[in-house]
Amino acid sequence: MNVRKASILVLEESNTPLHVNELTKRILSKKLWKTSGKTPAATVGATIYSDIKKNGNMSPFVLYAPSTFGLRKTDSLDKTVSKTKPETAVVRTVETQREPPFSFTDSAQMVLEQFADHQPMHYRVVTEKALEMGWLFTEGKTPEASMYAQILTEIKRFKHRGEQPRFTQHGKGFVGLSKWMTTGLVLEIEKHNKKVRRELHKKLFEMDWEAFEDLVAILLLKMGFEVEVTSRAGDGGIDVRGTLLVGDVIRTRMAIQVKRWKGNVQAPVVQQVRGSLGAHEQGLVITTSNFSKGAREEAGRKDATPVALMNGEQLVLLLVENGVEVHRRAHNLIELENGDPSVLEDV
Repeated sequence: MNVRKASILVLEESNTPLHVNELTKRILSKKLWKTSGKTPAATVGATIYSDIKKNGNMSPFVLYAPSTFGLRKTDSLDKTVSKTKPETAVVRTVETQREPPFSFTDSAQMVLEQFADHQPMHYRVVTEKALEMGWLFTEGKTPEASMYAQILTEIKRFKHRGEQPRFTQHGKGFVGLSKWMTTGLVLEIEKHNKKVRRELHKKLFEMDWEAFEDLVAILLLKMGFEVEVTSRAGDGGIDVRGTLLVGDVIRTRMAIQVKRWKGNVQAPVVQQVRGSLGAHEQGLVITTSNFSKGAREEAGRKDATPVALMNGEQLVLLLVENGVEVHRRAHNLIELENGDPSVLEDV
C-alpha cells in the first residue's frame, strides 16, 4: 500500500486531524506501509502536501494547521460552503495551499538526513531536492541563494551564542549536519560551551536579587536599550523599564519584571505585569526558571495586551550572545575559504 492510501485509511479511522508525526506512527504501527528511510514522517508530510498542492479542492486531504492533516468531509464541507460567501471559501483554500510546509533550514535538514548518506551535499542540490519533495514552497526567483544564505546565517547565529550549529560548512557551497561528527575540535568546543552555559545558569541562582536585576539591565543596555532600574521598593511589580530606539524613529518601550526563581512562574505574575503597564508599553517577564502552562496562556491571551516571556535557557543564550558574564577565547585556526562566489551575487 502506498503512503497516500495508508494516510487516508488512518485519518478515516481517527476521524480527527493528526499531526504528521502521529499519522506516520499509526501508519507504521498498523503496517500499512513499509519504508527503510530515516525520516518517514517527512515522506508522509511531503506526499500529502504535494497532493493538496496538485489537486486543490479535489484532494481528500485538508491542512488544518502546520503539519497537521485531516480528511475533506464532503457533507460538512458543503454545509460550511453554503453558509459562506464563495469568494471567502476560495481565499481560504488558496491560503492553505500557500502555507509553507517547512522553513528553508528545516527542509535542508530533512534533505540531508534522508538523501545525503552522511556526506556533504551542495546547497543547490539540497534546494532542488527540497522543492522536488514538496518540503519547500517559494515564489522567490533565487531559492538556492536564499537556502544557502539562511543556512550560513543560522550557523553564524548559533556560533555567536556558543551553541553547536546543526549545519556544518565544507567549502565550495557544500553543507552537512553537525550531528554526523562524533569527534573533533568542534565537538569538544561545544561540550565545553555547554558546561559553561550550565555554570552561568547556576551562577544566576546564586546572585542576590539586586545583582540579578542589575545584570538584566546590563544585558538590555548591550542589546541597545535605554534602561532605567526602578526603585527597589517596587513599581507595581516592574523592576526595569527600557526603551529600544531603532533608527531614531521607532521607539519600543518595555516594562520588565525579573524573577530569580527555581520554580515555574505562574499566571498571576503575568497578570500583575500587564496591570502595571504604562501607555504604549509592552510587558516582559524574565525568569531563571520557566513558565507554567497557565502563565503562557495568560501571556498570549488574545483579548489582552500580550506579555513576552523569557525563561532561564533563553536568558543564558542572550547573555552569552551579548558577552555578559562571559568572554570569548579565539583559537588561531586557519581553514580554506568556505564561500561560494556565485552565491554572493544572488543574495
